[in-house]
Amino acid sequence: MKLVTPRHAIDHKPQANDFAVIEAEAPSCPPGGVLARVIHVSLDPYIGSALRGRHMGHTPPVPMKDPVNAAVVAQVIKSDTEKVAAGDYIYSMDGAWAETIALNAEDIRKVSPEDAPLSAYLGVLGMPGLTAWAGVTQLAEVGKGDVFLVDAAAGPVGGTAGQIARIKGASSVVGIAGGPEKCGIVKETYGFDTCVDYKDADWRDALAEALPGGLTAFFENVSADMAMIALSHARPYARGILCGLVDAYHSEEQSQHPINAGMIIGKRAKLMGLVVYDFYPRWDEFIAEASAWIREGRLRFQEDRANGLDALPSHFERLMNGENQGKALVQIAPEKL
Repeated sequence: MKLVTPRHAIDHKPQANDFAVIEAEAPSCPPGGVLARVIHVSLDPYIGSALRGRHMGHTPPVPMKDPVNAAVVAQVIKSDTEKVAAGDYIYSMDGAWAETIALNAEDIRKVSPEDAPLSAYLGVLGMPGLTAWAGVTQLAEVGKGDVFLVDAAAGPVGGTAGQIARIKGASSVVGIAGGPEKCGIVKETYGFDTCVDYKDADWRDALAEALPGGLTAFFENVSADMAMIALSHARPYARGILCGLVDAYHSEEQSQHPINAGMIIGKRAKLMGLVVYDFYPRWDEFIAEASAWIREGRLRFQEDRANGLDALPSHFERLMNGENQGKALVQIAPEKL
């Protein structure tokens, strides 16, 4: 079988030429586990940090030997567990950039193409969607009348978070994204009230105009600096979710400026850190709610796709450069044989 592995240890923002496609011996079905063929591979910003050994719970792959770890949708070839049977579709966070994978039963979830497109389980129904749901509904507890702000709003976390905020009753949903194409996705696909393009010179003024009465909740995906900008527009007792630090994934500095404790106190704000692993036990609850929203047309998603195992390195570089238009994924095999 083929897999994609780093050519060397990576200590910088990954580029396509940092990876190689190699032949390797196919794994066998582990006792109590499954052997599966990979169909869709998820590309996520945290992988860039994980490759540098800077992401919680992830060890970098051995160059020219181990595949890159990633979330996948796959189909079971052989099963040694009652959890699934051969032919079933599964989702796993412990998949890989490879044609075939072996997984333990506790690392898989059975998924259904009848409930949603299989690729949706990598984005809106996958870890990005669970992250958005957890932050909006469980931590910030967004409800009727809230004014909600989220950055990286064209991505699968930000775009889903804004839509869930609207579903839960937010009166206004404002996004921040980079470029007219991404802002188009935010407004036209995700249905936000407005999108502020941070690449415009006057974006800070545009943000103030979009939040004339201030915000009551925000979802931070980019940096501590952006969190403080959001907080500067907060009403008293606003709630902020600190989810991602994408700007720091490839930098030694996580923020150019420290968190402004005085402003937090003055705003009487509540800032909450979000680690999605805490909500894995509630994945079924999330899937049940979100899949119904998809069927009703209330929760939409956009994908940035490529095809073939060989396309993984270049499509990943596209993500690392922020060029993706929606959820980045690669289909490496047919859904049905």
